[in-house]
Amino acid sequence: MTSPSQTSDTKTDTPGLGTDGLKKEKDRKGGELVGRSPGQLMWTRFKRDRTGMICAIIVLAFFVVSALAPVIAKLYGKNPYTLYGNDNFDLLDEFGYPAGSNGGISGDFWFGIEPSLGRDVFTQLLYGMRTSLGISVAVTILVVITGTILGVTAGYVGGRTDYWLGRVIDFLLAFPSQLTFVAFMPVVVAIFVPPSDETPTYIRVTALVIVQWALGWMGLARLLRGQVLSLREREFVEAAKITGASPWRIIRKELLPNVVTPILVQTTYMLPLFVTAEAGLSYLGVGIMEPTPDWGRMFHTAGSVYENDPTYLLFPGAAMVIFVLCFNLLGDSVRDAFDPKSGR
Repeated sequence: MTSPSQTSDTKTDTPGLGTDGLKKEKDRKGGELVGRSPGQLMWTRFKRDRTGMICAIIVLAFFVVSALAPVIAKLYGKNPYTLYGNDNFDLLDEFGYPAGSNGGISGDFWFGIEPSLGRDVFTQLLYGMRTSLGISVAVTILVVITGTILGVTAGYVGGRTDYWLGRVIDFLLAFPSQLTFVAFMPVVVAIFVPPSDETPTYIRVTALVIVQWALGWMGLARLLRGQVLSLREREFVEAAKITGASPWRIIRKELLPNVVTPILVQTTYMLPLFVTAEAGLSYLGVGIMEPTPDWGRMFHTAGSVYENDPTYLLFPGAAMVIFVLCFNLLGDSVRDAFDPKSGR
């Protein structure tokens, strides 16, 4: 005689993992029914999404290449700082543009050379991606931690805490991050850097991280607040309260595991936004400056030479488009893997 739980398990319809409302989906292994965790179900669905897998591989390749930029540059035999045009006058013409065709692309310079200065474009792109992705990852981690803590706290505690956090969120949302940074950067320079000195790179990086973090966590916090407001009325939360669990334990053991999905999905959407925001600020001349390689600074240089040397814009532009597109598609695939009912 079978128990009700066994009966419900054996009746589970799992063709292609389509009915995901049932978390006790079974898989036959060794003649026994073995339950799968939600994470295993998500990974199984994600592996079946070719678009998601391809995008995940491409995104991972970007991070690996960026992390190994010094190693690749050493094997390549060049660096992003040397002015090769000054060492070999045949590389640039009399107007400062690459003398060779297609921006000076050759066996020695795979992506060509930079107009005027004659620096290697390939290593500039490697180190530029390293700078932009490093800053964006740091901002994303800080935003996710801050948004999760404040959003979950506001939703669970409620009352005055929820009210005042909501007003702070509304206040900060009134500040556009990029314009705020444009106005904020001269103040930072005036306070920490003497007028006769150049602004150190670490100050610019710190300012970029702080401003984007301070003005970037509100959307995630508001989303998680709404999720927790509905979760805190559920039976499992009430049961935890009855057993005497502390608010911290309820948040950590009951609420956080149930908001992992929106956190992961929003993270995959936020990181490319921070990459483009950082590149945009460097393009405007208020982010990373010379001689530090940066994705946005390459766009800034390309904006003044693209009419005579369009090849210089090709590689950083194509890399940016591919990275942002693949990351956004990856976010869609992660969302669909967690919630197949919203699948494309």
